Amino acid sequence: MKHAQATEPDAKAEELVTLESRADAERIALLAAERKATDIRVLRVRELVQYTDYFVVCSARSDRQVAAVREHVQATMKAERGLRPLSVEGTDTHQWAVIDFGEVVVHVFYEPVREFYQLEALWSDAPEIEVDLPETPA
Repeated sequence: MKHAQATEPDAKAEELVTLESRADAERIALLAAERKATDIRVLRVRELVQYTDYFVVCSARSDRQVAAVREHVQATMKAERGLRPLSVEGTDTHQWAVIDFGEVVVHVFYEPVREFYQLEALWSDAPEIEVDLPETPA
C-alpha cells in the first residue's frame, strides 16, 4: 500500500515568486510616478490576504489623470513584461481605478476619493515597501 507523502512548498520557488511580484510592484510605482501620480505607496499584503502579494496605491489630481495613470501602467506592463491584468475596474468614472495583475493590485484614486475611503487605514498592518521614486514638484 502506497502512502501519500506530504510535500512542503518549495521555499526557493516561493521566494522567487515574491521577488518577481515585488519587482512588478516597484515598477508599477515608478510608472505611476511617470504620469505624476502622488502619494505613491507600495504595501506588502501577502501575509494579510490570500489573493495578492502587493497593493500599489496612488493619487491623481483629476479624473483624467486617474485614466492616464491607469492606461500608462497597463500599456507599459504589457509591453515590458507581457503582463495583462486579470481585471480592471473604475474605467467609467475614473474616480478609483483598480488594476488586478494577480500578484499586484493597483489602486489609482482621485485625491478626494482616496481621502474618503482611507484604504491604507484598512491595511495599516501591512508593511510599506520603500521605492526610490523621483521627486515631484509641489
